[in-house]
Amino acid sequence: MNNIFIYCEVEEGLVAEVSLELLTKGRSLANQLGCKLEAIAIGTRLEKVPDQVFPYGVDVIHIADDTRLSIYTTLPHAALVTGIFRKEEPQIGLFGASFVGRDLAPRVASALKCGLTADCTQLEIGDHYEKKTDTDYKNLLYQIRPAFGGNIIATIINPETKPQLATVREGVMKKEILSLSHKGKIKQVAVNDFVSPTDFAVEIIERHMEPRKVNIKAAPIVVAGGYGVGSKENFELLFELANLLGGEVGASRAAVDAGFVEHDRQVGQTGITVRPKLYIACGISGQIQHRAGMEESAMIISINNDPHAPIHSIADYAIVGEVSDVVPKIIRYYKKNSK
Repeated sequence: MNNIFIYCEVEEGLVAEVSLELLTKGRSLANQLGCKLEAIAIGTRLEKVPDQVFPYGVDVIHIADDTRLSIYTTLPHAALVTGIFRKEEPQIGLFGASFVGRDLAPRVASALKCGLTADCTQLEIGDHYEKKTDTDYKNLLYQIRPAFGGNIIATIINPETKPQLATVREGVMKKEILSLSHKGKIKQVAVNDFVSPTDFAVEIIERHMEPRKVNIKAAPIVVAGGYGVGSKENFELLFELANLLGGEVGASRAAVDAGFVEHDRQVGQTGITVRPKLYIACGISGQIQHRAGMEESAMIISINNDPHAPIHSIADYAIVGEVSDVVPKIIRYYKKNSK
């Protein structure tokens, strides 16, 4: 059985967080299937990349190091990944559902004439019996993602063609080192074997990058509001509490759709997955779409005037009351008792 490949995004010599998350999941899947975990890194000055990925259980890393690849462009990167996949014939290929992954993965899938599932939130290994053809497929990749606006969870399989390709959202997989002493094999990729001069027709003259204005994924504390907060103005209370605690403000999809806050703050299946030390859910009912993005928080405090709200069932501490009453009391108490 062929191996599992992870495309690792590299920026200035550092492997992206989503790629490390995929390596963790890839190692688990490879153990289930009894195969190797391999990685691909494309760029320049990649000498430190192997030491970053080997602790996550990578058996082989394919390095394409070339000064012409220092900035991501579609054609040469797609040609390299496609060429490596054709040569190595992996059974599974995974990409982050980032701007790069969403651009690259469809190109590779089209060139290889295989299926691709976008924005997965979960990956599993399973079997499938096709009654019409009396065919029993073993060890398929179950590609699980929200569909119809997050109202259902779809499980997608690709039994007919290989590799089985998927992009996976940032933050939905846990990043976990397998062993700091683990070492794999490095394979240098001959770039010119896969990339033609015409693939470099597009040249980046200048690139301007800005840091994220909102980064709730990295926040140790998230104060999240739902439609029950009531208005954009009422969200100012949550911003005050978050600033006081050294955290960030998140939101449910309903609050974002209502225009209370920007989409960058949305937590859930159609937003960002977070795992903070403390998650304070204010006026959030706790539907499954939202819980999927925050239920692995270390501690959850729920504030909702409905004693039967689903959010209370997963909270460590549940407060039944109006957000407009409870949050100001928390702010006053914290200011009075904190040094």
